[in-house]
Amino acid sequence: MAIILPKITLKNKKDIARSIPRILSTFLFMILISGCALLQSPSSFKPGSINEVRFRDRALSKSDHDIRVTAAVPTAEEARVLFNANLIGREIQPVWVKVENHSNDAYYLISTATDPNHFSPLEAVYTVRGGLFGVYRDDMERFFRSMNFRNPILPNTAVSGFIYTNLDEGEKVVQIDLIAAEQVKFFTFFVEIPGMRVDYRRVDFKSLYPEEQIADVTEDALRAALEQLPCCTTDKDGTKLGDPINLVIIGDFIDVAAAFARKGWLPAEDTYATAVWKTIKSFLFGSRYRYSPVSPLYYFGRGQDFARQKPRRDIHERNHLRLWYSNLRFNGKPVFVGQISRDIGVRFTLKAWPPVTHKIDPDVDEARHALIEDLIYSQMLAKVGFVKGVGRARPSNPRINLTGDPYFTDGYRTVLILDQGPIAMNQLKDLDWERPETFHLGSSNGK
Repeated sequence: MAIILPKITLKNKKDIARSIPRILSTFLFMILISGCALLQSPSSFKPGSINEVRFRDRALSKSDHDIRVTAAVPTAEEARVLFNANLIGREIQPVWVKVENHSNDAYYLISTATDPNHFSPLEAVYTVRGGLFGVYRDDMERFFRSMNFRNPILPNTAVSGFIYTNLDEGEKVVQIDLIAAEQVKFFTFFVEIPGMRVDYRRVDFKSLYPEEQIADVTEDALRAALEQLPCCTTDKDGTKLGDPINLVIIGDFIDVAAAFARKGWLPAEDTYATAVWKTIKSFLFGSRYRYSPVSPLYYFGRGQDFARQKPRRDIHERNHLRLWYSNLRFNGKPVFVGQISRDIGVRFTLKAWPPVTHKIDPDVDEARHALIEDLIYSQMLAKVGFVKGVGRARPSNPRINLTGDPYFTDGYRTVLILDQGPIAMNQLKDLDWERPETFHLGSSNGK
């Protein structure tokens, strides 16, 4: 194709100024034309067959009386073949869901429970292909719409399709919420995604304690045991005290992951060379890094078993926590103890590896209360209470953690008991143990 450029005569500075818009528009036109040569022709859109792309071989299923839900997450390559588009490259992750309704009620799937910022089918097409594709784009739009999960799920029918979610790495907690008249059903699927070294994968929880050390305790014994735990995290040698142990979470690992995921909490990448470099790059250039490693602190003689973080605008700002698997069980569920704080900045340090660390908000109780609020809204928090912990440290006389940051606290540990939801706010129970001045639920009907 020959492109004829406009003839420009430049007599003076005014002519130059008047010619700039014409030059720019011509330059932009040339870019667009050259780009078209790289685009596929309308006839080249050939999506894969859902029966031939075998991602459903890894599908997980759960049932609740007369409702059965199945979910699967295609890999990046499977999604590319199935949709004939690089969805993962645009940070779009399709999640396949099938709902079998054997009841007499019509159910509706709440897509915002799976991802509050999910993509519509046409938005996904536009994100991948843009607006310059004519018939080819129309073919894609029809296909993406046909693959979308469509409500309602009528009595004695099955509906399947995709929800176009934002990309998660390392793991995908797929939350499927279904509603009918005066009914709500929760289904949670935990899907591991290869490609990222998530911190908890290095831990074999079953082998941390021999069977004879596992203690299933009553509520009174649980309170006593939690109050007797050491006050704080330490360095690797156990000789210096770090951040206070101010958090206890009781629930199966998948319940913990699901409750946190529902409010935007993500896993942390393990600390290794690639993750360290991504952290430094994010610090220097302000690039996005949602899975930044959480530096190790030590408790029970080992670094945290896993961490969770809630990133905000950039790497400088996040809420994060570390959790250790204890030998305690309450009502048959694991008891995790941990530490939570709010990061408000990043700085270089010689006291930790990697040599960049977050500066914490000195008011560590604020981060503790923010987590309680998050888990209340996750609708998976059944009970909340407080036990004695590190002891009070006032703002006028703060303690210092291992990286030199000051912190102050009322000294209590919050105890959060998770359960399968949905748990409405007015169903939340108070353990009625200690009473911090800065937090209370009002009524106490804990047992």
